Amino acid sequence: MSAGSAAPKPGDPGVRTGRTAGPGRGGSRFGRLLRSRAVLRLFARWVRRPLLPAVRLWRRNIQLRIVVGTLLMSLGVVLLLGIVVIGQVRNGLLEAKERAAQSQAAGGFSAAQDRAATTPSAPGQQDGGRTGASVNWRSTLVEQLASGGQSAFNVVALSLDTGDTASRGARASGEVDPTTSIPAELRHSVAQGTGTFQKFTRIHYTSGKASEPGLVIGKRLNDADGDQYELYYLFPLTQEEDSLTLVKGTLATAGLFVVVLLGAIAWLMVRQVVTPVRMAAGIAERLSAGRLQERMKVTGEDDIARLGEAFNKMASNLQLKIQQLEELSRLQRRFVSDVSHELRTPLTTVRMAADVIHEARADFDPITARSAELLGDQLDRFESLLSDLLEISRFDAGAAALEAEPIDLRQVVRRVIGGAEPLAERKGTRIVVLGDQQPVVAEADARRVERVLRNLVVNAVEHGEGRDVVVKLAAAGGAVAVAVRDYGVGLKPGEATRVFNRFWRADPARARTTGGTGLGLSIAVEDARLHGGWLQAWGEPGGGSQFRLTLPRTADEPLRGSPIPLEPEDSRRNREQAAAGRAQENARLAAVPAQHAGDRPALPVPPRLPAPPRATVDPTALPGSGARVVARAATDGDGGGAGTATAGANGNLEREDGTRGR
Repeated sequence: MSAGSAAPKPGDPGVRTGRTAGPGRGGSRFGRLLRSRAVLRLFARWVRRPLLPAVRLWRRNIQLRIVVGTLLMSLGVVLLLGIVVIGQVRNGLLEAKERAAQSQAAGGFSAAQDRAATTPSAPGQQDGGRTGASVNWRSTLVEQLASGGQSAFNVVALSLDTGDTASRGARASGEVDPTTSIPAELRHSVAQGTGTFQKFTRIHYTSGKASEPGLVIGKRLNDADGDQYELYYLFPLTQEEDSLTLVKGTLATAGLFVVVLLGAIAWLMVRQVVTPVRMAAGIAERLSAGRLQERMKVTGEDDIARLGEAFNKMASNLQLKIQQLEELSRLQRRFVSDVSHELRTPLTTVRMAADVIHEARADFDPITARSAELLGDQLDRFESLLSDLLEISRFDAGAAALEAEPIDLRQVVRRVIGGAEPLAERKGTRIVVLGDQQPVVAEADARRVERVLRNLVVNAVEHGEGRDVVVKLAAAGGAVAVAVRDYGVGLKPGEATRVFNRFWRADPARARTTGGTGLGLSIAVEDARLHGGWLQAWGEPGGGSQFRLTLPRTADEPLRGSPIPLEPEDSRRNREQAAAGRAQENARLAAVPAQHAGDRPALPVPPRLPAPPRATVDPTALPGSGARVVARAATDGDGGGAGTATAGANGNLEREDGTRGR
């Protein structure tokens, strides 16, 4: 570009910038792709909806599948057999007709040749007279030859030297149209050869009669004047076609009857096998429901009868074993309950003596005074263990009762946090509460809910490695939830489901500073189930863990989801996905060519679309103690501080620096 020429500006017509043209076209293409995919999904759902009942019936009914398979295979066999039989009958009929037609035509050709040899020609006639005599002779010949056939065949005589059969004395019997009934290929073969030629074709009539299939046999002959002509015999195949139609109808009727009969036979035979199986399935379902006295009805001595006897014997053995286990479990529960009650009396005496010794520890030497303190601590733990054992025995015996009343979970959380503050101060941990701006009310047993939350908060402080503990409350739909998040050692894969087992510890070598009994989470999950709620765990190695308690707003109302996701927003996987999204956005922006500010005016930046709101209900929440653990990725600088969460004005979680509280 020369120095004197003016540089184009972004505002000039025909000039596009990379920031506005490229993304606009890509966005429109992406939108059209999304719309087309949505339309395809809607169409597939519309087509699949009426087929779902049939597909479900097909999958669940083995008798239907066997009968339909038998019918299809039988239909295939009948069709194959019918094709073979019809082919054989057709070939037989045509061969018989062909032999009879050839014999009849050979006799007619011989008779025509003999008549031409015995008929003297008229001397002294002109060409026109000779042609007329030839035409009359052929007409007489056609009438004589066709008179012996009745309706079995027709005769056609054509001149050899022209295709215009009407101008040179074409003669036909039975109102046959010689022009369309004699194929051109056959006429060419007859004109070129000296033998007899034949071809299957359709015979047409000049009287308006419907055409019919037929066999045409022709030969080149000489008339009485010595001129060559073509003589054809046309044999209709109407009778053979009627016979073949009758055979087809008979085979179709017989085949349909055979297929239906085979289907009925298959239905009856399969029913004899499927009925006992269905009976066994129903009895097995009733056995699994606790009706251990159910048995199969056994008749006969065949394989099905032996199966029923084996099933009944298995059910009897299972009933006996279950009764023995129930009796043993009853004895164990009674033993635990009795031992717990019996230990209370000596424990009370020991407690009184220990209190006396503990109060007088100032007069003892340091070793004896320390022993008195340890004795008091272990007696406290012993009393807690006895209380937990009694509570577990009540759960096992089904004697636990729920005293539900409307409560505000915020008050329960405040009491729990107040009780855990001394431990949190010793650990250097700060407890942060989110979502307590609005009331979180549910019908629940305040004592049991407080016990569950106390276990969760104390465990989070205990395993939080001195970092912050976040307690989040939320309510949505028919559920309320409380989640306790810590940023400590976390959970390894598979530990999120075992953490609720009795006396289970993630690290047996880890010191227990709070004097727990190992039954806290087991009692907590039983309390949650007693409310009809869920207690679930999530964790990742080095990234902390989160325990979520979900309760129905109204007692006996089934839960369909939780207002708090089980996996927190600041988990390692979510952070990596957010970082990948930011990297893609930065790469896209970096690909846009930069321009000097002095060369172009400021372009308006289109507003960014707001992010879609997060679901308020976790659709993947599973009842009971189901959980998911994210394996730790081998990345540098991840550490254990995954970052705490604070609440904004709208109550949504916002990420912060994770160094606080270390």
